[in-house]
Amino acid sequence: MTIAEHNSVPAHAPSLSGPFGYGDRVQLTGPKGRLNTITLVPGGEFHSHRGMVKHDDLVGLPDGSVVSNSSDEEYLALRPLLSDFVMSMPRGAAIVYPKDAAQILSLADIFPGARVVEAGVGSGALSLHLLRAVGERGELLSFERREEFAEIATSNAAAFSGAVPENWTVTVGDLQDALPSHCESGSVDRVVLDMLAPWECVDVVAEALKPGGVLICYVATVTQLSRVAEELRRSGLFTHPQANETMVRGWHVEGLAVRPDHRMVAHTGFLITARRLAPGAKLPQLKRRASKGEYTDADVAAWTPDLVSEEKGEWSEESIGQWSKSDKVLRKKVRLAQRFARERGAGDETAGDERTSDES
Repeated sequence: MTIAEHNSVPAHAPSLSGPFGYGDRVQLTGPKGRLNTITLVPGGEFHSHRGMVKHDDLVGLPDGSVVSNSSDEEYLALRPLLSDFVMSMPRGAAIVYPKDAAQILSLADIFPGARVVEAGVGSGALSLHLLRAVGERGELLSFERREEFAEIATSNAAAFSGAVPENWTVTVGDLQDALPSHCESGSVDRVVLDMLAPWECVDVVAEALKPGGVLICYVATVTQLSRVAEELRRSGLFTHPQANETMVRGWHVEGLAVRPDHRMVAHTGFLITARRLAPGAKLPQLKRRASKGEYTDADVAAWTPDLVSEEKGEWSEESIGQWSKSDKVLRKKVRLAQRFARERGAGDETAGDERTSDES
């Protein structure tokens, strides 16, 4: 399936700055810090148990205004940032958190005009970051095995951007099978893999990447991390892989009460990067301490008892710390994402317009 085949609704492109207008999404922050995101429509109203704010009263106000509801409670009105949006949008799969998305854009050096391949799409959080980074001159080609995830991702993109971006193609299928037919050899600048077994795609990705192009993989567990790193080394097609993880700890700063927050966004995943070597180039070997030997498939099976097939190297999602929602829940998420896109684009004032930041 491509974007052209996706049955999306017409949408109004939101303004990213300036006074609020109809069709814009506005984030209202109440007295207790609760976030509510609405889409401005003519005659629309935002209701809480403490009162009501008319959409018409927000139109024409500058970003960052303070408005009062019918009970004189004050709300701060701001356009939601991309990070706000991805944390509140409907999800079919776990999202790439903003802290990791920012690292991916930096470590992979995603630049305006780049041709980027992404697999898989999940709920579209990383796709939105990549689309913003490549700009209108760039191109994002996304591959997703599950059609439900592709539907949710494209609906979320339509809700955020006002329409599904024209420079974004979503293909439902396996990357190993579909990539050669979509990208000629040496035509891709960057590849971002967020999938269960990225080591299976090393060869096909190497064929598509330009010399010097960057491959970055987002994986959840140390067994995945080790397997990807060893496959990159075995291929002889990439530079020595670099791996890291990002942890973010917020701070409470109020008067003399300055201390770390009680909660933090700790481990979400590992990032491992490598660059494509020129054809025929042989990477100089690093001087390392002698090891006791490379691991075998039997070693992998010992580390991961839930390996579905030791001979074929098939992994269960549970074995590497990932669980999928049931088909029933996914169908519900698809309907929610499509309704979200319709509300965002068509300005349906009869639809529920409240969305809080902790909805997932």
